[in-house]
Amino acid sequence: MSAALLDSPSAAILAKYEPVIGLEVHVQLGTRTKIFCGCPLEFGAPPNTHVCPVCLGMPGALPVLNRKAVELAVKAAVALGCQVNSLSRFARKNYFYPDLPKGYQISQYDEPLAEHGRVEIDVDGVAKEIGVTRVHMEDDAGKSIHDGFRDSDRYSYVDINRSGAPLIEIVSEPDMRTSEEAYAYLTIVKQVLQFVEVSECDMEKGQLRCDANVSVRLRGAEKFGTKAEVKNLNSFRFLKLALDYEISRQIALIESGGRVMQETRLYNSDTGETVGMRSKEQAHDYRYFPEPDLVPLTLSDAWLNGVRESMPELPAARRARFTAAYGLRDYDAHVLTATRALSDYFEQAAAASGDPKNTANWVMGDLSGMLKSAGREITESPISAQHLGELVKLIGTGELSGKLAKEIFPRMFETGEAPAAIMDREGLRQISDTGAIERIVEETIAANGKQVEQYRAGKTAVLGFLVGQAMKASRGQANPGTLNEIFKRKLG
Repeated sequence: MSAALLDSPSAAILAKYEPVIGLEVHVQLGTRTKIFCGCPLEFGAPPNTHVCPVCLGMPGALPVLNRKAVELAVKAAVALGCQVNSLSRFARKNYFYPDLPKGYQISQYDEPLAEHGRVEIDVDGVAKEIGVTRVHMEDDAGKSIHDGFRDSDRYSYVDINRSGAPLIEIVSEPDMRTSEEAYAYLTIVKQVLQFVEVSECDMEKGQLRCDANVSVRLRGAEKFGTKAEVKNLNSFRFLKLALDYEISRQIALIESGGRVMQETRLYNSDTGETVGMRSKEQAHDYRYFPEPDLVPLTLSDAWLNGVRESMPELPAARRARFTAAYGLRDYDAHVLTATRALSDYFEQAAAASGDPKNTANWVMGDLSGMLKSAGREITESPISAQHLGELVKLIGTGELSGKLAKEIFPRMFETGEAPAAIMDREGLRQISDTGAIERIVEETIAANGKQVEQYRAGKTAVLGFLVGQAMKASRGQANPGTLNEIFKRKLG
């Protein structure tokens, strides 16, 4: 019986089994050129224009390892808590595919760049550590294009531009037990790699791709079940949906008396199902052997220490510092460290304002809202961190009311100007002069005799109306605190 035709298991049956999940994450390193040649990496370039004898696998063409790719790979390994090996080797992974012009992939097999790392995740307030088995370097294949042409019903096209792009593969331990844990793991991996500027990790450009190894076993069992590898997971949402479907499929198959086959499956986002693609290969199927055209990769202690010293503060450490040094809530610290650019912006603005908590509120609230509406990232903000800090500082010193700040902020976003320049030009500086405010209060009392009588008769809530009228008369510039004090004194 087709697995797709099996009934979905009930919650009680699902609860009998424990999923076992491991992820293989492929990340394109942020170099300008390919890993073994000088061809440029340019997403969207005309097909087959960035190729040379090396990345085409022409006879006699010799690969030369890209030093920057090694540096970025080491940064990734360190950021993921791995032990970086001083000696690693490249191997040939032999298989045939139309977009693999060499007929083999240059990868690392039994002696990888780094091993034994860890990633800490948090799902619903429960922390868990996921092991990283290894991080190894390899080159990418080209791209087969199966649609988009008039004769796509008969032919597939091949674009070799991506062939030879530098990749790292991050292989996790099979430590994840739910699709939520896998989602959280991939989220942290992406965030960490972006923080250390190893890769932009843009899934739409193929810079971050993920395969999942999935099996199920009865709860309490020690032995793993037969695993299937699910490919074509090109978004976080699809990763979760594919895992949930595959877990349910395997349990339904076992419960119906069937047997899970070790195979590679593809996720079809249109149907929400995984479908069989081919039987799963074993390592010996690839006929690995040492790459004869590349010497072993040797990293000196001095060079490794130099890379480690150049590492920026990682997200977890920065979150902890934000809560300890700035008194931010855990939630706010998580939001502000979502990206390195956002956390850098916040710190610069907080330094200018001297008020981290209110600065955080403006960054997460008004600024984030305007950036989202404009379709911009924090790196494209027309309001500099210095100017935002100045705005918060002006509110703190009483030179600017919160109401006026809300009026000035959109103009800052439109023009990129400093808040003081807008205040001076448009006469929006807060009035704190007691004499000036007294005159406004007296005029308001004189013009609102009925409300004054109500207040003096004990209906004190009417004070809000009088203060509002005074604020209106001052175009929102009167200091609210001073205004309230003078009203109370004048009204007895």
